Amino acid sequence: MSLEAEPVPLAVLTPRGRPRSESSQRAILDAFRDLLLEVGFARLRLEHVAARAGASKATIYRRWRSKEDLAVELVRELGTPHAVVADLGDARQELLSVAADVIWRLTGSDFGPVIRRLLCEITGNPAVGEPFRATVIEVRREEVRRVIERGIARGDLRATADSELASELLVGSIYARGLFGGVLDHEYAETLVDNLLKGYAAVGPERG
Repeated sequence: MSLEAEPVPLAVLTPRGRPRSESSQRAILDAFRDLLLEVGFARLRLEHVAARAGASKATIYRRWRSKEDLAVELVRELGTPHAVVADLGDARQELLSVAADVIWRLTGSDFGPVIRRLLCEITGNPAVGEPFRATVIEVRREEVRRVIERGIARGDLRATADSELASELLVGSIYARGLFGGVLDHEYAETLVDNLLKGYAAVGPERG
């Protein structure tokens, strides 16, 4: 009798589809998002999420301690990573790229509706607001900072241009309009960037 083990069929060695844990986590996040949009954060219960996802509450609690934790993970997933703005050789075009990405997230993805539903939590609940600011907002500020620094180095922008304020003026204005009402389109992005540049664009010797 041969002592060599029979080869295991390839189908046994190769898992099909997502691993069970990953599939379960995806279903839970999707169920949380759908219920958040349907009933709002205050009325949402983890047992409802579990039932919608076809999972147990124990499965949820193994990864998320509360519905706030679920909210933070969903927002982080939808809000990052931000598109990295390439060096286009022109500060205006780069700022327009930032604006376009923010507008798309608020109007063309699940991020906008989710943020609107979580607005009270972001502003009044540190368990949601602080992680949101530390991830989604801080990453965006860092991207604006790089754009401003490149513009200063090229001579497009004043040496005193404040990147923190630029982020608040640019991104903050888009968020305010997106959350509280108003048209968000390319024309608005251009108007916003051009008005920002009235105070930031280099003049005279700085351009030379």
